[in-house]
Amino acid sequence: MPSAPTPPRRLPHWELVTLIASLMALNAAAIDIVIPALANIGAALDVADENSRQFAITAYVLGFGAAQILYGTLSDRFGRKPILIVGLVIYTLASVAAAFSPTFGALLAFRAIQGIGAAATRVVAVSIVRDLFDGRRMASVMSIVMMIFMVIPVLAPNLGQVVMMFGNWRELFLVVAAFGLVVSIWSLLRLPETLHPDDRIPLTAERVLLAFRTVVTNRMAFGYALATALIFGVLFAFISQAEQVYTGVYGIGPEFTLYFSAVAILMACASFANSRLVERFGTRRLSHGALIAFMVFGGIQLVIAIAMGGSAPFWAFLPLTALTFCMFGLIGTNFNALAMDPLGHVAGTASSVLGFLQTLGGGLIGAAIGYLYNGTTIPLLTGFLVLSAGSLVCVFIAENGQLFRARNAAPEAVSVTGGSEQAAE
Repeated sequence: MPSAPTPPRRLPHWELVTLIASLMALNAAAIDIVIPALANIGAALDVADENSRQFAITAYVLGFGAAQILYGTLSDRFGRKPILIVGLVIYTLASVAAAFSPTFGALLAFRAIQGIGAAATRVVAVSIVRDLFDGRRMASVMSIVMMIFMVIPVLAPNLGQVVMMFGNWRELFLVVAAFGLVVSIWSLLRLPETLHPDDRIPLTAERVLLAFRTVVTNRMAFGYALATALIFGVLFAFISQAEQVYTGVYGIGPEFTLYFSAVAILMACASFANSRLVERFGTRRLSHGALIAFMVFGGIQLVIAIAMGGSAPFWAFLPLTALTFCMFGLIGTNFNALAMDPLGHVAGTASSVLGFLQTLGGGLIGAAIGYLYNGTTIPLLTGFLVLSAGSLVCVFIAENGQLFRARNAAPEAVSVTGGSEQAAE
């Protein structure tokens, strides 16, 4: 297989990783900065049903998930960079339009378009990493990317709360647009093209269908995609209900964003630890163990909530939720790396199909659980347990019934610096 091109020396490794993280952070910013403004949006745009306000997040996630299936195919044909720039332009313009939405329906439409633009950032970011790395090294790099990416859920809700103190929800979307503009200019000026000319796939129906069939018929790739979709459903459900749980169930005011951020900080720390631990213990051992722990923590929370009449005391809810999402930091990137690992020859299409399944599936599942909010934490925690158990079943099938098993070393992959990185999974 031809080696990937070495990026220009003017883009060092640290900058590449930071740029990739910034691209993925655009997605987190568009979701998390809106969380503290949902009640304000509902009041301003006459949305009486409290649960329906969650659709401002759901519309974005659905647009983000559905569009990924298109961008990967296009990036495999025309290259990573031009497709990325198109997506960034759509994202930035839709963010501006959302700021001036006259109705809730118009806001949902612009949020969906914003998600469609952001989908390019996710597909291209993952494809670039897969172009340049393989195996455990890919998982390690993605963990560093995710660590930086997870700083956004820490900052964004608090930034949103600060903006709300001096303005309203419309200014939030202008802040998101400014972030998109900065990353667009940075990508245009500095990002190299990483797709090797020999790996470009002609845009014909036969070749595209072949690439899609390669993804969905690969047991490991498809199994891990479904497993990730289920575990992402937990994350999206938590994000959708966060304001209602913290303010409605536990009576916390605007400072609830600090508690939300505390959970995000621990997720980021776990992701950073994963970048080190995966080299020592292996992608499978680490992620499989984390998934089982995730399920156990979810089960413990649910039992306590039921025993306490609907919700655990806050002193129990917060640390257990933090521990649960620490495990998420050891699951998401590793599962994505395992799904992508056998698909390097169709990385762009693979990334888009996997992203489509993971994000759209997770978004729909998360939206359904979020809409079941009834003033207690029981619907959310039931989702934690059921979805993590389903994810474990998918992993079991993907691995042909053998968990924690390390695979033989994969072929060498070319790193961003031009050297070889041995995949040891």
